[in-house]
Amino acid sequence: MLIIKKIKILHRTIILLKKTNKKIGLVPTMGNLHNGHVKLILLAKKYADIIIVSIFINPMQFNNLLDLKNYPQSFTEDCIILKKHNVDIVFFPHIDEIYPNGITKQTFVEVPKLSKILEGSARPGHFNGVTTIVCKLFNIIQPDFAFFGEKDYQQLLIIKILIKELNYMIKIISLPTIRLKNGLALSSRNNNLNSKEKKIAPYLYKIIKKTCEEIIKGDNTRKNIIHASKILLIKKGFSIDIFDVYNSKTLENSSENIKKLILLACVWLGKTRLIDNKKILLIN
Repeated sequence: MLIIKKIKILHRTIILLKKTNKKIGLVPTMGNLHNGHVKLILLAKKYADIIIVSIFINPMQFNNLLDLKNYPQSFTEDCIILKKHNVDIVFFPHIDEIYPNGITKQTFVEVPKLSKILEGSARPGHFNGVTTIVCKLFNIIQPDFAFFGEKDYQQLLIIKILIKELNYMIKIISLPTIRLKNGLALSSRNNNLNSKEKKIAPYLYKIIKKTCEEIIKGDNTRKNIIHASKILLIKKGFSIDIFDVYNSKTLENSSENIKKLILLACVWLGKTRLIDNKKILLIN
C-alpha cells in the first residue's frame, strides 16, 4: 500500500496506472474510518482495479472552528484498516498541498441553489468547501468511479449535479447508510459522543422511522406528524437544525402530490452534530 502526500507524485502514479488501462476507484474520506468506510471500499473493489482512499480533513467545509478542532483523527489506525482491506493508494496531503495560497484566496466551486438550502443554510459555505475539494480530488486522481455514502444525502445530490454540469467522465456509486444494530448511522462524529449521549443517539433513527411510518399511514397531516416528532426529539435531548420531509429529487418542500420523498434530519446531541435520513415512497 502506497501512502502518497504530494500531488505531483500521485499524478505521476496515476499516469502510469492509466497506461495499463486500470480502472481507478476513489473513496474520499476525512479519516477516522469506520465500518461504513470499509463497506465503501469493498463496494469499490467490485467496480475498480485500483482503489485510492483520500484522507483529508478539509477546513474549507467547516464553518465552525470548534467543530473542526473536535473532528477525530486516527491516521495510524486508519492505515491499519486500509492495509487489511488491500487498498492500493492512500492520498494523505498536508493542508498546504491542497491550499497553497490559503483558503481565503482559493478558487471555489459552487452548485447554485442546492448548496444554499437546508444544511447549506445551517452551515454557510459548507457545500462550497465540499464541492471544491471534490473537484480537486477528481482533477488530481481522475478516477473512473467515486464512492459516497447516502447518509450525506444532500451532499450526494450536489456531487451528482457537479459531475453532470462540469462534464466529469466519472460514475458516482452510492452506498446505503450503514448502521449499528441499534439503528444509529455510522459516523466518525459518533466518537465525540459521551456515554450518556451514546444511549440517546439511537433514538434519532427510531423517531425518523416512526415518523415515516405515520406519514405513509396518512392518518394525520404531515405538519402535525413532523411537529409531534420534533417535540419527542427535544424531550430526548436533541437540538434540531433540520427535521422535515422533502422532494427526494430536488429537496424542495414536498407538496401532497409528490410520491418520492425523503425525511432529512440534522440535529445536535451535546456538542456532536448528527445527520440521518430515510426515503418515503407513497403508493396512493
